[in-house]
Parts: sequence; structure tokens; C-alpha cells
Amino acid sequence: MPQDSTTESYLSVVIPVYNERDRVSSTLPSVLEYLRGCAEPCELIVVDDGSTDGTADRVRELLRNAPNARLISDAANHGKGYAVRKGMLEARGQYLLFSDADLSAPIAEADRLLEPLKNGYDVVIGSRALKREWIQVHQSWVRENAGKLFNLALRSITRLPFEDTQCGFKAFRREAARRIFPLQSIRGFGFDPELLYIAKKLGCRTLEVPVYWAHSEGTKVRMWRDGVRMVMDLVRIRWNDACGKYSGAGRPLSGE
Repeated sequence: MPQDSTTESYLSVVIPVYNERDRVSSTLPSVLEYLRGCAEPCELIVVDDGSTDGTADRVRELLRNAPNARLISDAANHGKGYAVRKGMLEARGQYLLFSDADLSAPIAEADRLLEPLKNGYDVVIGSRALKREWIQVHQSWVRENAGKLFNLALRSITRLPFEDTQCGFKAFRREAARRIFPLQSIRGFGFDPELLYIAKKLGCRTLEVPVYWAHSEGTKVRMWRDGVRMVMDLVRIRWNDACGKYSGAGRPLSGE
């Protein structure tokens, strides 16, 4: 994985973290090992979104001997969408992938996303819904069915065709990322559908592929409160589009 800090990378992996001190101790070494095994130069960007449990210090320790890994730390908590956007706009890779810190989708599953990108797709998203038999540890019955209801709302409001927009494992060609992320405005958990809506608006070739996935306890998503906000974000996406916010130059992130 070593390379000069100004050199373009083959792959950039962006991981947003918020109060994940214990979790990153086991997952970040796995990511670093995967990137070291790549034949071409890669980089890891960890974005700490205002953690208060010492996550940033732990990440610095873990990345100390990884010359092409870096931490971006923010003093305030803004939201997962904000953190992902910040990391993706800093990335230098030919291909850019963001992953949840818990590695519910193992980092080796990145290969399933990268192959279609190499063959001409602009955006490739991991999906738990296409092969449910690949789910090794399920969420609770309530959470799984809440996710299905959210997907019905998503299809109705945004007309997006995807089975699973909320799997935190998505990859982009650099050219597509540079067009999509400057237009992103949603800071919270509703940012995933916005990215895909913008991609569709811009005419990007987008593909959903199945990935192995295992639920990890400790999710930051509060089902009822965040669920309502995410549905409202779907309405906001359509409103933003009607106001012309997904065309032209990128704009700064709006508030919650």
C-alpha cells in the first residue's frame, strides 16, 4: 500500500466513525491488511465525526505505521452523510468506496463492487436484499421489516429502482464521485438515497450487487426517530430536485 502522499491511488476506502473506539480496534486492521494485498497503490481515509469516546486517538494509533492512511477529524458531530461526503471529496483514488466501520459487509467484498466499475459502471452499491441467504447474522424482525417499509416509501417517492439503498457499502468511479458528492446536501442517514437519486439525475450507470453481510450490534440508527427523518429526507430529495439543486455547481451541506 505504500506510496507518496501526492500520488494518485488505485482505490480509496473511506470509513466514517462516530464513537467507535472499540470497534475500530478490530476492523481497521482488517481494512489495512486488505489494502496491503492490493497490487496497486491504495489509501484509507477515516473520518471521525466528532467522537467523544477517544475514537480519534485510537485511530491515530492504528494508522501510525500505515503511510497511506490518514484521519480527518472534526470537533463537532454533523452526521454520517456529512462525514462520508467529506472523506469522498478528499479521496484521490481512481475508484472510491465507503464502508461502515463495523465491516458488516467484509472489506473483501469490495472486489464485487470494483469489477463492474472496471467494466464501465459509474456507481455500484452493495445489497443485502438481492441474496438474503447471504446474510450471515440478521437484524431483528422489527428492523428488517422497517427496512422493507422504508424501501417501499423510497420507491414510491423517489422512483429509485433499488432493493436496498441503506447497505453502507458503495463504490464510485472517481469521475462520477466528483460530480455526485458536491451536490449532496443531506447530512444524516438519509444521504444514501440522495446520492443514488443524484447519480440517476446525472445519467450515471448504476448497478446493485449482492454482498455477504452480517449484522453487528451497536448501530447508531435509532429506528423510530431516524426512520421518520429518513422518510422526510425522501420528500426533501424530491423538493431539492424541483428547486434545481441537483444541477450545476455543488453547494455546501445544509442543516439537519
